[in-house]
Amino acid sequence: MSKRSVTELLSTTSNDGQAFSKIGSGARRVTATEDEMGEFEDAWEDEIEEDEDVVDAEAGQQEDGMDVDEVLPAIEESEEPSLAPDVFVPGRHTLGDDEVLEPDESVYIMRHSTGVDWPCLSFDILRDNLGQERQRFPHTVWIVTGTQADLAKNNELIVYKMSSLHKTQKNNDDSDDEDDEDDALDEDPIIEHRSVPHLGGVNRVRAQPLPASEPLPPHTQPYHVASWAETGKVHIWDIRPLIESLETPGYSLDKSRTSKPVFTIDVHGRAEGFAMDWASSGPSSIRLLTGDINSKIFLTTSTVSGFNVLSQPFTSHTSSIEDIQWSPTEPTIFASCSADKTIQVWDVRSRARKSVAGIDPAHESDVNVISWNKETSNLLVSGGDEGGIKVWDLRNVQKKGTSSPTPTPIASFHWHSAPITSIEWHPSDASTFAASSADNIVSLWDLAVEQDDDEMNDTSDTRDIPPQMLFNHHQKDVKEVHWHSQIPGAVISTGADGFDVFSTIAT
Repeated sequence: MSKRSVTELLSTTSNDGQAFSKIGSGARRVTATEDEMGEFEDAWEDEIEEDEDVVDAEAGQQEDGMDVDEVLPAIEESEEPSLAPDVFVPGRHTLGDDEVLEPDESVYIMRHSTGVDWPCLSFDILRDNLGQERQRFPHTVWIVTGTQADLAKNNELIVYKMSSLHKTQKNNDDSDDEDDEDDALDEDPIIEHRSVPHLGGVNRVRAQPLPASEPLPPHTQPYHVASWAETGKVHIWDIRPLIESLETPGYSLDKSRTSKPVFTIDVHGRAEGFAMDWASSGPSSIRLLTGDINSKIFLTTSTVSGFNVLSQPFTSHTSSIEDIQWSPTEPTIFASCSADKTIQVWDVRSRARKSVAGIDPAHESDVNVISWNKETSNLLVSGGDEGGIKVWDLRNVQKKGTSSPTPTPIASFHWHSAPITSIEWHPSDASTFAASSADNIVSLWDLAVEQDDDEMNDTSDTRDIPPQMLFNHHQKDVKEVHWHSQIPGAVISTGADGFDVFSTIAT
């Protein structure tokens, strides 16, 4: 794993990784001085006849009453540099009553915000057929989400297609590459959607993972999405017809496949829940885990005729299950976190339905979210209600029935000032992850960055910032954040006002 120093990072990231400055202070434009007009010499040494009529250029009008444009002096640009905007450092600076945060567009490669009719607490990024590792603008992204409407009957499960996501236009863009002319456009995105009714607010949405090496399945085959409803039920939907209707003009939507769920998991009773994760397996062996506020986890598997829910739940937690993650390498292993402050590791082959290892306690308060590293399978990152972020080496977890000590996190960060609401490892960079918090901040981190004590600029504004913290993005009441696996560095987040789609110079 390569290491990058903080000085290398600061050389490419402006504002110490802060994406926002405060409005209210700035440089006033300097008034240009007037030039004196010099004398013109006649190269041919011709003399002007004294008896010719000479028009006075300074006269406001001619004899016939016509106006004469005033000749203005040339304006010289001031060489005095404009004042840099004030950098807003969360936790250290506070906004005044007449101040708002303004994004610094120079640190964004792309930044778009879209509004919604009703808040969406959760979403997932859908796979598309537009290619892997795509760099060229404009981008197109597909997501699935669910609403939190005023009435239970007004909720929907929605598939969004966001296209024409252009590169952010810079004021001082000196690029001469003609191929980038279209990329440099800064236009509004095009938002299209299809939806189906969903009884009850949607607490969490997760799409069935599809192999990166395979295209989106044809429209005749299902693409499953699960929704955790506030009614206590988990619904499994086939959204492939919704995608096809947005992708193919004239496609006749097959409402028989979309008007109602393919399957409904009702073993949780009326207990609400948030924890849910699909296993990364083929379409013939679908597995879904769901956890509720009554500390029970159920496993649902696919069969030839449909889906089947195992009647016996997994029960080792003593409080609400907050998040679940399948192991990216072991098909029978999964991890969960809970309001009981612990992280538990399970093996579905265990007949006792009890965890086989755990971290107790993992945080000082509720463990809200976890993410299992897809590139380095022994790493797990967690976010707590106290605002802390911790990275764990799962090779050090406590095995049940042993007297091994509580493991220590290999990294711990206390940058956020409110509960962590979402956390996710980068899909291909083993050292990078994103987190969102109730303090209205999405933060990007890189564990490979090490502090350089000899070269670190130890000023009052930067010395307390963790060197691994790459970037802060502000979004009101942000709830969830995900990396786009097919667009390098692209991040999507959801908040009270809608969705933000962005990529930065820091990743």
